[in-house]
Amino acid sequence: MTAISPARAFQAQGPHPAKIETVLPEFGSRELPRQPTHEQERLYRKQRLAASYRLFGRHGFDMGGAGHITARDPELTDHFWVNPFGVHFSRIKVSDLMLVSHAGEIVQPPAKVPARLNRAAFAIHSQLHEARPDVVAAAHSHSLYGKAWSALGRLLDPLTQDSAAFYDDHALFEDFSGVVLDASEGEKIARTLGSKKAVILQNHGILTVGQSVEAAVWRYLALENACQTQLLAEAAGPTKPMPPEVARHTAGQVGGEAGGFWAFQPYWDVVTEEEPDLFD
Repeated sequence: MTAISPARAFQAQGPHPAKIETVLPEFGSRELPRQPTHEQERLYRKQRLAASYRLFGRHGFDMGGAGHITARDPELTDHFWVNPFGVHFSRIKVSDLMLVSHAGEIVQPPAKVPARLNRAAFAIHSQLHEARPDVVAAAHSHSLYGKAWSALGRLLDPLTQDSAAFYDDHALFEDFSGVVLDASEGEKIARTLGSKKAVILQNHGILTVGQSVEAAVWRYLALENACQTQLLAEAAGPTKPMPPEVARHTAGQVGGEAGGFWAFQPYWDVVTEEEPDLFD
């Protein structure tokens, strides 16, 4: 008799009882789902945040624990949820997430793991969330192709339909001065990002933001892919970027908040079905 994996055995019993299912808007709608109460919206964001860490782990965006994804609290809007330092991304659970104020105070610690705050996460994300009230989530890590591209000190070209999503909507932060441990450095990054949805941190990596956890994390995956694509294309020979008017039009088609939300859903479905312990 063939053994059933724990994940498949769990699927046979139905979804995890704590899981908040995504109520999808009509396809093509630009509306993002919101829960009816602060408590439900908080849990909704935390579940997607935990799933996002699992996705980062699957993609190898876990270089020695570097990197962080944050989600603004829907009620305490000057607070955000973040992972505790020292827990591998592939093992993050909802109960591991901790609530941090913009002053750096751990307001709600993790349930079962040590409450260690990544100082770089606080220095960068506290300033981003403060500077951008529209931003619900921000994602940053030291992924391979993002790091490689950041070493060139350039913005990306609109070489493909996917990379055109970032056309005229990402910035370059050139002032690298070591590990970001001071809020003033985070403030500089936030100022460079401005109203855009992504920033290339020269000699460091990449960072994306969004009006939902889903959009911020999908944009990170997409930006990493765009960096990889341009590195490969330029290694092969001269490239042919889109004309500005075509790139601008394409960005309007594929670069919006709703597009990021929808693109995230298949990833959410897979990771939550295969790793339901993330809801614990």
